[in-house]
Amino acid sequence: MSLLTNVMDHSLDDGYAEAAARKRAEGEGGLPRTLRAKLGLAAGLVLAALVVTVGAAQARVAAPVVAKEREELIDRIDRETAVADRLEKSVDELREEVSARQREAIGHGGSGDRSELVGILSGATPVHGPGVKLVVDDARDASAGGDGDPRSTSGFSDTGRVRDRDMQRVINGLWESGAEAVAINGQRLTALSAIRAAGDAILVDNRPLVPPYTVLAVGNGRNLSDRFQNSADGLYLHALQENYGIRTALSVEDDLRLPAAPSVIVRTAQPISETEKGTS
Repeated sequence: MSLLTNVMDHSLDDGYAEAAARKRAEGEGGLPRTLRAKLGLAAGLVLAALVVTVGAAQARVAAPVVAKEREELIDRIDRETAVADRLEKSVDELREEVSARQREAIGHGGSGDRSELVGILSGATPVHGPGVKLVVDDARDASAGGDGDPRSTSGFSDTGRVRDRDMQRVINGLWESGAEAVAINGQRLTALSAIRAAGDAILVDNRPLVPPYTVLAVGNGRNLSDRFQNSADGLYLHALQENYGIRTALSVEDDLRLPAAPSVIVRTAQPISETEKGTS
């Protein structure tokens, strides 16, 4: 109890108490006592109030200017966005017009079944019919690879990613097995299509694809499936499944619908004129 009583009676350390008493005796603590010190304190307070008042006034004056500039910037962004939207719409309309004229030219460029066959094989017209559906996906525990070289090093076993070379072999194998039209993730392939890689992404005609990769191939479904699975490229795909965990699913479909290619650009070939047809 004596210890608790001592703590209650002497809550302030003796040294601090002596220092405070000494300052009070010397007149160093509390508010300034001389007139000069009081004037200095008052001047400091007035200066601080003046600075705060000037700052507030400047902020109040500048606020409408900043708000006006912000509104002008928002209006400019809206205008430029509207211009970009109109240009994008115009580009889409021109693409549709070009595709329509290409289909019209192909349709009128020959007679009957031959012109339709040209349109189908060139990818200029949408098609439908029986065929196969092949889904190729990364391994379940796939991760981003290191060297990005498909199937060339043992490092691939640590990534489980489908590479552009794999899709090239799959597509070529379907063509060789009798496919008449092929599309990947809804994008129609033509004789000018290119499957490339950009880092870990697979590009088809410079458009990135996202796994799983769904390949639709129109042809004689059962025969196409059997011929592809027994081909070198089908066995290659099976080896990827067995050795690297690549997931695949192949099914025969009664009716597949493939869109037309976005654009079929002919750079070199020229149509045969009626005069050349007569002399050939």
